[in-house]
Amino acid sequence: MGTVSRRYDCAADPMERTRGIAEAVSAVRRGELIVLPTDTVYGVGADAFTPAAVTALLDAKESEASGLRKTTSLTNSLAHRTTWLRSDFYGQDLIDEFWPGALTIVCRANRNLVWDLGDTKGTVAVRMPMHDLAVELLKETGPLAVSSANLSGRPAARSADEAEKMLGDAVSVYLDGGPAGLGEASTIIDLTGPIPRLLRAGAISEDKIRAVVGVLLTDDNEREDEREDEDHDERKDDAREPSVSLEKPAVSGEKPAGTASGEVAETGAESDAKSGADKPAEEAGDSAGPSLRKDGAK
Repeated sequence: MGTVSRRYDCAADPMERTRGIAEAVSAVRRGELIVLPTDTVYGVGADAFTPAAVTALLDAKESEASGLRKTTSLTNSLAHRTTWLRSDFYGQDLIDEFWPGALTIVCRANRNLVWDLGDTKGTVAVRMPMHDLAVELLKETGPLAVSSANLSGRPAARSADEAEKMLGDAVSVYLDGGPAGLGEASTIIDLTGPIPRLLRAGAISEDKIRAVVGVLLTDDNEREDEREDEDHDERKDDAREPSVSLEKPAVSGEKPAGTASGEVAETGAESDAKSGADKPAEEAGDSAGPSLRKDGAK
C-alpha cells in the first residue's frame, strides 16, 4: 500500500476509538485495508465495491497459493438482506434465529449489485456480526468484504497483535478491540441448493442449525452416499457375472466322452437299468454320483 500502519486502542480509550473508526472509514473509502475485531475472530476488510481493494486484501493474505480467493460480506443491517439474499425460507429462518451472530450464509448473488468479493462463482457469503465496534464501523462504511485476518494456511488472528504480525504494513488501520469474542470462526451454511449444506463447522453447532432447518447435508452424508453407490455398483457387477455350468453341452455329431468307435452311448434310462440289474434295489437308487445329479434332486 505504501503507507505506514496506524493502530488505535478502541477498547480502553473512547476518544481513540472515535478517531480509529473515523480513520478506518477514510481508509476504506481510499481503497485501503483495515483490520477490525468481530464476535468470532479478527477480520481484514476492504470496500466490497472496489475490485482493486478486494484484490489487495486477497494478495495480503497470500491466498494465491491456497486457491481460496474469496471473501465474506459483513453487513450491519437486517433491512439490507433482501438486496443481496436470494434464497428460500431457510435463509429467513436462519437469519431470524442467529443474526446478528456467528453464522455466515452463502446464497446466490444479486446480479444488480456491482460488488466484488473474489472468486465466488456467482455466490455471496454474508454475515452480520454481533460486535459493537464492528457494527458501528459498518454503519459508516456500508458492507465490507472481509476475510479472517491471517496469512492463508495460518490460524485466524484472535487479537490485533496477531493480525499485525502476519499482515504488517499491508493494512492501513488496525482497530484494537481486545481479544476476539469467541476465538472460533463462524459456521458457514450454503443455501444455493435445494437443501442447506454445512460448508464449515464453527461457533454455532451443527445440532443448533439442524434444529432450525430440519435437514442439513454434511460431508458425512456425502461419504455415506458414496458407500451406498459403491455397494450398489458391486451388486450390479455380481448380477452380471455369468453362471458356470459343470456339464459340457452336447455338440451335434460328436461322440460322448468315454465311448469307443462303434459303441453307442447309453442313455440315462439304460444306464440305470443296468445298474439296477447288477445291484440290490436299495443301492440302485443311490448309484448316481453327485456330479451326475443336480442339488435340487437331493
